[in-house]
Amino acid sequence: MRKIRILVVDDSATIRRIVAEAIVASPDLELAGTAANGQLALDRIQDARPDVLTLDVEMPVLDGISTLKELRRRAPRLPVLMLSSHTEKGALATLDALAAGASDFVAKPRAASLDEARAFVDLDVLPRLRALGGRATEAAPAPFRSAPAPALRRGGARVEAVVVGVSTGGPQALEQVLPRLPRDLPVPVLVVQHMPVMFTELLAKRLATLCAVGVEEASDKAPVRPGTVYIARGGRHLAVEGLDARRTLRLDDGPPENACKPAADVLFRSAAASYGAGVLAVVLTGMGRDGCAGSEAVRSAGGSVVIQDQETSVVWGMPGAVAAAGLAEATLPIGGVAAEIAARVERGRLLGIRCAP
Repeated sequence: MRKIRILVVDDSATIRRIVAEAIVASPDLELAGTAANGQLALDRIQDARPDVLTLDVEMPVLDGISTLKELRRRAPRLPVLMLSSHTEKGALATLDALAAGASDFVAKPRAASLDEARAFVDLDVLPRLRALGGRATEAAPAPFRSAPAPALRRGGARVEAVVVGVSTGGPQALEQVLPRLPRDLPVPVLVVQHMPVMFTELLAKRLATLCAVGVEEASDKAPVRPGTVYIARGGRHLAVEGLDARRTLRLDDGPPENACKPAADVLFRSAAASYGAGVLAVVLTGMGRDGCAGSEAVRSAGGSVVIQDQETSVVWGMPGAVAAAGLAEATLPIGGVAAEIAARVERGRLLGIRCAP
């Protein structure tokens, strides 16, 4: 099998060396070259023929966003992994890069030693490169081994809450879904996007400027209001507590699940316990299996699950795992997800079917 060719673009000689050494040491990866700035990267693209490119956000001569915009003109489908600093400036630039077409990002650790930097590359960078190159196991998940899901049904109970799990490619996906939801949406939408602290706050603010519905980063013990989108805070699980009008949000500092914090599984399980059959779960593009076990909890409670299709997903790990488990009621291109949510919410209201207590 041909190796995944990686072009490493970063103004830090240390980062370039560490990432390059890790790629060379990996039997399934191949170093296509390195570049210290965006202009050098663009000059080398044709000869390097990379399958995936890593791109620093802040660089001299030509920065990451300017490089990305030109790259998208030359190679619209080339996967790009942004490496950003863990600062507000870096987070804002990263969100701009994702909006400009970057595939995924990872925040560099603050003041890392060489050993920490190498561990960061092995644990955070290489798995993303494999996923974006289409070779990760997440891209073709094994069937989920668990109890059989309840029989699929269409148009079931009245939708009382929408829960969303998303990771790699998520900001772009959310920008195609949330702004298309109607202003008078009569249910809350709770979103787990795998992102670090500070990034989620800035993502919520960015989405708020694009959406007709209200968007905010989730706060502990805040009441759950209809017509509002809640973005899980980085570094904390998001859950729903209580019943009926007394439902509130809970930020949980428990251990990661699926190596994620926040994790979609935590949110989905809590929503199934609180809303029962009134949950509509939506699993969008992302690495890994987060959201699969939670989708089973939603289905077991009588709720419904829809997923993004493989063609429009940056990485079909999370939705692919749900599909392999037989838990998805519908598989949709990203452009059809918002209309599906709105239609299911409206259909439940018109039918007047009440959820089981």
